[in-house]
Amino acid sequence: MAEAKRIAVLGAGPMGLACAYDLVRLGHRVTVYEADDRIGGMSASFDFDGLEIERYYHFICATDHPLFKLLDELGLSHTLKWADTRMGFYYRGTLYEWGRPDRLLLFPHLSLIAKIRYALHVFYTKSVKDWRKLDKIEATGWLRRWVGAEAYEVLWRSLFELKFFEHAQRLSAAWIGTRIQRVAKSRKSLFQERLGTLDGGSETLLKEMEARILAGDGAIRLESRVQEVVAEDGKATGVRVGDKVERHDAVVSTIPLPYVQRLVPALPEEERQRVAAIDNIAVACVILKLRHAVSPYFWMNITDPGISIPGVIEYSNLHPYRDAHILYAPYYMPKTHPNYRRPDEELIAEVKGYLKRINPDFAEDWVLAAKVSRYEFAQTICTPGFYDLLPPMQSALAGFFMADTSYYYPEDRSIAESVAVGRRLAELVGR
Repeated sequence: MAEAKRIAVLGAGPMGLACAYDLVRLGHRVTVYEADDRIGGMSASFDFDGLEIERYYHFICATDHPLFKLLDELGLSHTLKWADTRMGFYYRGTLYEWGRPDRLLLFPHLSLIAKIRYALHVFYTKSVKDWRKLDKIEATGWLRRWVGAEAYEVLWRSLFELKFFEHAQRLSAAWIGTRIQRVAKSRKSLFQERLGTLDGGSETLLKEMEARILAGDGAIRLESRVQEVVAEDGKATGVRVGDKVERHDAVVSTIPLPYVQRLVPALPEEERQRVAAIDNIAVACVILKLRHAVSPYFWMNITDPGISIPGVIEYSNLHPYRDAHILYAPYYMPKTHPNYRRPDEELIAEVKGYLKRINPDFAEDWVLAAKVSRYEFAQTICTPGFYDLLPPMQSALAGFFMADTSYYYPEDRSIAESVAVGRRLAELVGR
């Protein structure tokens, strides 16, 4: 075993906790610093009118093997529950069932040739094993070449533009391909989608990792914002919290990369430039607690000229709650977009109007509670060639290591990927 070190981990999201958990198991003395008042990051739970739910929606797919391995280690495999789910597609005023071959054939807005090309693309993408050959290819052009202009215009254009705006044509084909593959491989059959959740939500996993860290030689300090990663003679030597410098043998950052530029004055210039080149999309996510479900679908994509969100997620159609239904309606956008600063009340009212269009029976008294969660770094803009753009996890600044959700690339944002990256960081640090 390597010599025990004092190690600082910045961020108590799933990535930071997974990293700290492994480091403690390796015999190191670990302190996790978290600016928030709770662990979890984007997967943190909060009390929403009497329900403990997550700030942002999460689901588990059959390919989330790093998560399954950790659940087994922690004795939590029994908390993993699978459910049959359905997907909807709202297009030009009509809600269609989606995600099944028979529903694709019945969809009236595509020609038979367009439907065949769309299906062939899904089958091809499901089989891809090496994403590097798609890394340098631009996503929208790749989709057009496969599915054709007709299917792209009906099924894809609006989804890209409503999430990425001016960045819509700056995305890697590998990035969108893994999203298609992850859900496609989570199907029980061609006709049935299956997704998973944990009993108690992500909090179940977070709390168990927290308990294991605290039971070892670890500490988690909430509401402890690190102002600077201190370095001497080309080596990270600690962190400054408030007016106090706390010494460490190594520092691991799992917070968004844009913060790293400010927090690490000694970061080598080449790495600083690579960090600065990475952009992110923000999200303002409307969360509603409803008396009734709006639809039978867990996930609903929307391509409708009068609706400015790319979809809604009716989480209760995956994870039921007693006497209530939870719906997430995310507005993705660059953080400079005016919608990001719009008052919560305006976004909530707008979403209610959209739900009335989707389901004419929807009424104001269905809404029991409403909230808006905002986050500046919801989605990295993964441009073509993104593999080569990321700075190394192990910095040229000795003793400093970094990763954030950018390092999931090309995989989708998920707790499974958080766990995988966090454990990879621990492996690098613990050598």
